[in-house]
Amino acid sequence: MRRALVVGNWKMHGSRASVDALLGSLTPAVADATAEIAVCPSYVHLAQALELCAGTPVAVGAQDCSHMASGAYTGEVAADMLSDLGCRWVILGHSERRQYHAESDDLVAAKLTAAIAAGLQAIVCVGETREQRENGEAEQVVGAQLQGALAAQAGLQDLVVAYEPVWAIGTGLTATPQQAQDMHAFIRQSLAAIAGIDAAQTRLLYGGSVKAGNAAELFAQVDIDGALVGGAALVAEDFQAIVAAAG
Repeated sequence: MRRALVVGNWKMHGSRASVDALLGSLTPAVADATAEIAVCPSYVHLAQALELCAGTPVAVGAQDCSHMASGAYTGEVAADMLSDLGCRWVILGHSERRQYHAESDDLVAAKLTAAIAAGLQAIVCVGETREQRENGEAEQVVGAQLQGALAAQAGLQDLVVAYEPVWAIGTGLTATPQQAQDMHAFIRQSLAAIAGIDAAQTRLLYGGSVKAGNAAELFAQVDIDGALVGGAALVAEDFQAIVAAAG
């Protein structure tokens, strides 16, 4: 039985005051949740979030990590640093990293290797653009991203994959439940062909304008095990409602 997982990706939002307010409202509201919950703030708010989430069901993760262990890499944050701080999760290969920082599948794979070595649980993101979907290339693109990031990796038993159609991120557009289910089923089938992965037990999240109003219908799909939530994760009531839908 795959336990539902809901992860909030705060992206580049927040202040010390807003993090206090958000987590002060969220943590008591999800105290009895059956779904697993995590939030991923910016690096500068990680320590604050870890302190506020201590003793609650809400785990904390980072939005990225370096593929390098240490060294003269200005601006980078190593996976071991995140683990040492107390982070449990890390998001890798988000479409915004791929788009704005030209991250390749090879780089995502190297970051995944570093994250696993540091004991972090990785959420590897895959997804196609609107043009790729309209050209009938969605499965080809997602399949290549999975192979590029996961092939020949070790220690993938705790892997989580998030399908985030690029055309639905921050646009207000959302894949229909059937579109999302079809791609999640394809992802699960593709994972079965990659050594070291138990595809039946790997949790698959949907990410792309998930809201309180559409979460339950998405989570009702057989291969959708939760969500990677963007904007709605910044509103305690909305995120709590998504967590409740997952439970």
